[in-house]
Amino acid sequence: MLKVGVVGVQGAVSEHIEATKRAMGQMGISGKVFWLKKPEQLEEVDAIIIPGGESTTISRLMIKNGLFEGVKKLGEGGTPIMGTCAGLIMLSKEVIGATPEQRFLELLDVEVNRNAYGRQVDSFEAPLKLAFSGEPFVGVFIRAPRIVKLLSSRVKPIAWLGDRIVGVEQENIIGLEFHPELTDDTRLHEYFLRKAL
Repeated sequence: MLKVGVVGVQGAVSEHIEATKRAMGQMGISGKVFWLKKPEQLEEVDAIIIPGGESTTISRLMIKNGLFEGVKKLGEGGTPIMGTCAGLIMLSKEVIGATPEQRFLELLDVEVNRNAYGRQVDSFEAPLKLAFSGEPFVGVFIRAPRIVKLLSSRVKPIAWLGDRIVGVEQENIIGLEFHPELTDDTRLHEYFLRKAL
């Protein structure tokens, strides 16, 4: 029984919960997917998703709710964590455009530009290439951050928009600029869940 917690302080939480349930169904595995809001819930997770939203708010509320240090410790210990959009920002070692009070989990050796794609009106969809699948994946980019630099050889690209890297993994950590939970395609959620099996 796989237990997946979606950090439920702000952002596209319910969409990730539904996408993860669909992925489990596709894989034929049983599991529980829940809103992760309290530090005591961290004791029962096999994997964690940090959704998109507003990274300043997510950072502040994760600290306020007592989740920040626990999630960081689990990530350092090998628990699979996937961050999408603002979740990618939260995972990153270096962030361009961060506000002074923001704290980051610093689990992923990348530098990201926080608001690289501009405002909400600059959101778009585009076909992406995945490292583990031949079929294109529709990437939904909403005020997305941009991966500007890989900071170590431990980071491996897993998704590209043209020749530009938009998704990476580093052992147990996955960071995506885009929102896979806003499509019906569960391949990225399945890829993530395999890390917890």
